Amino acid sequence: MAELQLTGLAPRAALRAVREALEQADVPDAAFDARELYRLAVGKDPRLDTSPLTAAEAAALAALTARRAGREPLQYIAEQWDFLDFTLAVGPGVLCPRADTEVVCEAAVELLQASGNSTPTVLDLCAGTGCLGLGIKRFVPGARVTCWEKSPEALAYLRRNARQALPGAEVAVREGDVLTDWQTLPPESADLIVSNPPYLTGAEMQALMPETAREPAMALDGGADGLVFYRCLTGPWKQILRPGGWLVLEIGYEQREAVLALGAENGWVNGSCRQDYGGNDRAVLLQKPRNRE
Repeated sequence: MAELQLTGLAPRAALRAVREALEQADVPDAAFDARELYRLAVGKDPRLDTSPLTAAEAAALAALTARRAGREPLQYIAEQWDFLDFTLAVGPGVLCPRADTEVVCEAAVELLQASGNSTPTVLDLCAGTGCLGLGIKRFVPGARVTCWEKSPEALAYLRRNARQALPGAEVAVREGDVLTDWQTLPPESADLIVSNPPYLTGAEMQALMPETAREPAMALDGGADGLVFYRCLTGPWKQILRPGGWLVLEIGYEQREAVLALGAENGWVNGSCRQDYGGNDRAVLLQKPRNRE
């Protein structure tokens, strides 16, 4: 991409130039991204700004535009991203929080609020930024939340967010491998497990959008059929939940039937699926039977 010459341009003209550069690079939703890059570089809303860009502002905006045109995720460029009503630190090495995942968190919160338990024990497995566990803590303040993550790079963001995203709230962070660490916990010690596990299939991993390809493969790759983590979560992790406890899982938009079937095979009940705000299947809910097996 040729370097943008933005010095002295009015905000709307600069915004148009950035949008066109992003469109030429096939960046999705270029108009939205152009506005966000302007805010990052200039510190103002381009729709309200009237001052021509200074040389320093123009250079900053051109540099950010070049990064986005190179298909670096906007979240990484911003170094933070909103989830529900709070803000998370994010960057290379951790999965970007997405609006689709908010539906998963909302489903978990509703289940906890309906349970009548004001101090539930909650595990957020494959936590990444911690968006799910922190979201639960935000709306169920008495919840005792532990976020589990294996990746050292993601753990750095998780620990930072656990300290800073919700001032005054206490969320525990644990380094561990979800595929084996169920063995380290006592049976029937949690009330709810929530997870956005890696769920892309082998074929999907070979056809990633450029932005997604910049995110950590560890957070995306769910094995050949995308179900490796779901087999573990619906299998051995079941014993960690108390009778009547819930498992809430983010899924790929084509995985509803497969994950619900795993739930049925492993003795879960009351299985259901919720759609995200784009109309795609996104959250599977499974309950451990109340009668002891």
